[in-house]
Amino acid sequence: MHIEILVEDTSGKKALDILVPKIIGNGHTFKVIAYRGVGRIPRNLRSVADARKRILLDRLPRLLAGYGRTFAQYPPSYRATVVVVCDLDDKCLKEFRQELLAVLNGCSPKPETRFCIAVEEGEAWLLGDIVAIKTAYPGARDDVLDRYENDSICGTWELLADAVYTGGSGELKKKGFQAVGKEKSAWSEKVAPLMDVEANGSPSFQYFRSKLQAFAG
Repeated sequence: MHIEILVEDTSGKKALDILVPKIIGNGHTFKVIAYRGVGRIPRNLRSVADARKRILLDRLPRLLAGYGRTFAQYPPSYRATVVVVCDLDDKCLKEFRQELLAVLNGCSPKPETRFCIAVEEGEAWLLGDIVAIKTAYPGARDDVLDRYENDSICGTWELLADAVYTGGSGELKKKGFQAVGKEKSAWSEKVAPLMDVEANGSPSFQYFRSKLQAFAG
């Protein structure tokens, strides 16, 4: 069994490279592919954006169509699936999922595909394990972490920054988006190895975990 996991940024890849083996074990293969942003699904479901920009949703129709053609050539005994992981941000979950399914339904043949959406952002999956965060960052602010509700729409990465970054999210934002991305990757590298995937409190992470475990049998 092989899983291709598409994520919208480097921090997501760093986290999932660590977490996926904890979920599916070592008897299967996987590859996490990071893009340079989430973008949006093309209105006509045809990818026309510059492929070199590597924006996930802009490229998704062409990506899934390509996987469909590739998977169709595999022998029946070989199972492969695509897992698309992206942030909900400020979108409506029901409508966003319908848009993603429309992309998949436009493929012929269709690759086996799962859509897993982090609510509100990927940092929600780290915040699903407060023990891991406090272990990775012993000086983390309890008053910030204690008020977090799993998968709440609250400015998730900013809340995590307020808990673990000196000066909080305000200070981090002053350094620009590249510094924010670098810090997000650092959180993934420090927290993910300490996470208990079976005890994670994030419902959207639990959904991701259950889809991988079901596919892995």
